Amino acid sequence: MQAWQVHQNGEPGEVMRLEDVERPVPAEGQVLLRVRAANINFPDALMCRGHYQVRPPLPFTPGVEICGETEDGRRVLANPALPYGGFAEYVVADAAGLLPAPEALDDAEAAALHIGYQTGWFGLHRRAGLEAGETLLVHAAAGGVGSAAVQLGKAAGATVIGVVGGADKAAVARELGCDVVIDRRAEDVIGAVKEATGGRGADVIYDPVGGEAYAQSTKVVAFEGRIVVVGFASGDIPSPALNHALVKNYSILGLHWGLYNTYDPAAIRRCHDELARLAAEGTVKPLVSERVAFEGAADAVQRVADGVTTGRVVILP
Repeated sequence: MQAWQVHQNGEPGEVMRLEDVERPVPAEGQVLLRVRAANINFPDALMCRGHYQVRPPLPFTPGVEICGETEDGRRVLANPALPYGGFAEYVVADAAGLLPAPEALDDAEAAALHIGYQTGWFGLHRRAGLEAGETLLVHAAAGGVGSAAVQLGKAAGATVIGVVGGADKAAVARELGCDVVIDRRAEDVIGAVKEATGGRGADVIYDPVGGEAYAQSTKVVAFEGRIVVVGFASGDIPSPALNHALVKNYSILGLHWGLYNTYDPAAIRRCHDELARLAAEGTVKPLVSERVAFEGAADAVQRVADGVTTGRVVILP
């Protein structure tokens, strides 16, 4: 079979190579899946660089999220068992972790539902306790992770403020349903949020960016607000001033969604059932901005790494 292999760490566009490799053999408790679509996540780029907390042995195939097909023809969502990642024709995955692909979504949309939307749901509901009528601020609102949070925030009845970088991404954020869109390249984010909220600030802030975005969050978080730390796409990991959290009375919440697989896997299935329901209603629908042919995977992962894409970019073997 064909698979994209990484033999040394570096930029995805430079180190990913398309090769003929042996089809992986499932271990006990695993199943073989034919890949129907593979969603690109920022951690795929980080793994290529050797900067992710999970470091599969070299050589490995990136790709942590797929829509696949079982040998008996079932369409499922899965997280491939590394080092046999999803940018390949076949993968192996733990049988216990398979989830039915929602019928309302095509293969590319289904491949983009699992990690981003689960992260959004756990971040907004389980960690931050977002309530209807509250104000949610989403950094990188037009990106893969941010776009999911925007849709889930609207589904929860929140007023959503989306922060983006550039006019094109601002247009995407408006189409996603943001009530207020702030272009950080053209506007003062802090001033714009305060104006939009009458000076009160945002009740919940969803931050997959870190760096300057986090610093802005601390200045616009409301009384008893919650900042959900999802990731550091900027590459800058901030050091929070805890005295500031104390005097402003806000919470800083970390979210590592993958830990739920270890500590509460039943919660992941309950979340998936809720996401499937919302997809069937048309309330959530992954924004797939590009459907990339298998041969273009390395370039596509590089563009996600460079932060120039919107929504989700999905590889179709």
